[in-house]
Amino acid sequence: MSANVSVTTEQGAGMSPVRTPKDALSRREFVKATAVAGAATAISSFPYIQAKAAETPSIKFGLLEDRSGNFAIFGLNKWHGTQLAIKEINDGWTLDGGVQGPGGPGAFAKTAAKPPTANIKEVVDRGGDETVDATVWKEGDEYLVQSGEKGVLGRSIELISPDPQSDNTQFQALSRRLILEDKVDVIMAGFASAEREAIRPIMYQNKMLYFYNNQYEGGVADKYTFCTGAIPEQQIVPVMQYMIKNFGPKIYTLAADYNFGQLSAAWTRAMAPLLNATVIGEEFIPLSVSQFASSIARIQQAKPDWLMMYITGQNHSNYYPQANAAGLKIPMGSSINIAQGYEHRRFQPPSLDRFHVTASYMEEIPTPRNRKFVQRWRAMFSDEPYMAMEGHSAYVATHLYAKAVRLAGTTQKEAVIEALESGIGVEAPAGWVFMDPATHHLSQYIRLARCDEKHNIQFVTEWPYIEPWWTRRLGVNLVRKSESKQYIPDEDPFFKKFAKKT
Repeated sequence: MSANVSVTTEQGAGMSPVRTPKDALSRREFVKATAVAGAATAISSFPYIQAKAAETPSIKFGLLEDRSGNFAIFGLNKWHGTQLAIKEINDGWTLDGGVQGPGGPGAFAKTAAKPPTANIKEVVDRGGDETVDATVWKEGDEYLVQSGEKGVLGRSIELISPDPQSDNTQFQALSRRLILEDKVDVIMAGFASAEREAIRPIMYQNKMLYFYNNQYEGGVADKYTFCTGAIPEQQIVPVMQYMIKNFGPKIYTLAADYNFGQLSAAWTRAMAPLLNATVIGEEFIPLSVSQFASSIARIQQAKPDWLMMYITGQNHSNYYPQANAAGLKIPMGSSINIAQGYEHRRFQPPSLDRFHVTASYMEEIPTPRNRKFVQRWRAMFSDEPYMAMEGHSAYVATHLYAKAVRLAGTTQKEAVIEALESGIGVEAPAGWVFMDPATHHLSQYIRLARCDEKHNIQFVTEWPYIEPWWTRRLGVNLVRKSESKQYIPDEDPFFKKFAKKT
């Protein structure tokens, strides 16, 4: 970590060092420092500053991301993304955006010098030789703009971020502490879906505004929960379509044995009949497993056209070098690996050869605005091993929260929720995102990336704007009706209707 952040340590059971931007000096700290320099002078000469400090305390921002344990490799990146956004906000910056539509998400394509012409009697004239690269429609390179104030509503953001240590019990205990003792204004928390579901009832019970900044299996409909990561209709469906078209209809699924893996696998089973494909094998792997010889043998025997990969965590990532050593050369598709755990950087080629992932963000996105984002991130965290999908989600969510508070004119949670439901969007480093009022999920710019035998990343296709349509189709509208549940694919009568009868 670079020297751009300062370190303070909270005292108390289960608390780890909290890192906050050095520039985010609260007014309380300023007054305290002034008092140390000269108490009498401070009291007599700066009554306005002291009165203002009492009126405008900092906005308390609660963050629970794993910095140790099985999910630390993901949580650290999200912690950093949150810190970068808070520093930018406290320094007077915001993501461009508002209630308007996207300002032109960039798309690069092959173009010809003249329009193509069609003639039914002769070969189609394609319009001349294709260019190497041309912009079809342009996105702005500059998307970080001045907000007009330092912090939000004249208040700095104070980050309170104990380490839950990849432990669901710690998540629950620390969530209650942040709500009841620290009295935070917002909580952003959790990598694994099991972590989210451990604390979501606590958030709902306490009417706490909660952001889950992670790719996940979808289906959460909760008045107090906002999800900024990509979901199955934005990841699983596109990658399945691509893999079936390019490699074949026979699918074998490897999934983590908890709700993320189980429900993601259910999505694969549900979508396969609609795409004229079949799931010929399915395994659910406990998170503690790091040896995969038996799974590799079963895959070799089944001979699928491709593998759908929902394994996650540091233990599961050992599958890839083991499969490569066993000579397994089957193409793979995923909604998580590489974009989350940067396995293509951590393991020697060609362990991730023929791997395909649909992602809302990857460090390698070849756009000018993303290159600027990477530069700013690495200026603050020079030793970051990889800028992953969830770090981007955390960064965007933090800016989105600040924009909603500014729109609401208060940190009062119900008012901020109304602002988030107003039709708000921002220009993110990966492209335009929009908070859907009905479902509390983001419309996202999605790219499909392929890893080659040398572990180079190529973007083979992209979708500039995929909406969170599934729970909306099921009737979810959190603006009109408050609820708190998670819908699952097996409950969807549409999927049941189109399932092949056996």
